[in-house]
Amino acid sequence: MTTPHDWYVENRAAFVARALERDEERSFIEHLMGCDECSREIERLERDLAWLPMGVTPQPPRPGLTRELLDRVAPRRRRAIGWLTPLAAAAMLVLAIGLGAREELARRSLAAELAAVRADSAGRSRHAAALTAELAAVRDTLSVLQSAGHVVQARLDMHGHEGGLLIFQDASTHRWGIVMHGLPPAPPGEVYQFWFITRSGMVRSVALRMEDQRPAFATVPMPGVAAPVTGAALTVEQASTPAPEPKGELLAHVLF
Repeated sequence: MTTPHDWYVENRAAFVARALERDEERSFIEHLMGCDECSREIERLERDLAWLPMGVTPQPPRPGLTRELLDRVAPRRRRAIGWLTPLAAAAMLVLAIGLGAREELARRSLAAELAAVRADSAGRSRHAAALTAELAAVRDTLSVLQSAGHVVQARLDMHGHEGGLLIFQDASTHRWGIVMHGLPPAPPGEVYQFWFITRSGMVRSVALRMEDQRPAFATVPMPGVAAPVTGAALTVEQASTPAPEPKGELLAHVLF
């Protein structure tokens, strides 16, 4: 006689290989919190498959991810962004590597995080929810980049460090994918602040945080103002005293 538990037994390998659908993966994670048998078996499968590429410490992206992302993003938009300089091409490569590493890191950490919080049921739920949210954020960012109809770039120069700002505009969802790379972490007590430029003035958006020279990513909606958006800007601002208008050093100012 088939029981509900049989489904989890049959799909243990699929969970380890990350081949389940998003809802199925979430259900499996919740099941592991209360099933020692499945938890032990998942740990065994993880050890047995550790020699595969997906079992390597997730510093680079999985094989082929960079080429796959560039093939899916760049060729589809070649007419719209054919004018991009080599800086933009290099930045898109950095973007692909960074996103791939984040996605692989989030996936590989699921089993480890579940094992670390097994003794605390409340902690297990919080950690599982955080990891699920991380995966969802990565997928959401990728969806904006893949469907972007227009890409804008700007060079950044700060205290001898050269980098770039890339803005992927998705007209269908009215969201922007933002990538900043090449800059050091902001000075203590300060942040890199992204702004929308509208016909009625500047509108504060997201703060971008650089960590260990890795690119900073953000996906943001259009500002809730009636005035049309005409550009974007990046400044260095005080983190403790956010102001409605830029007051710090201007790093980028782009008009569309």
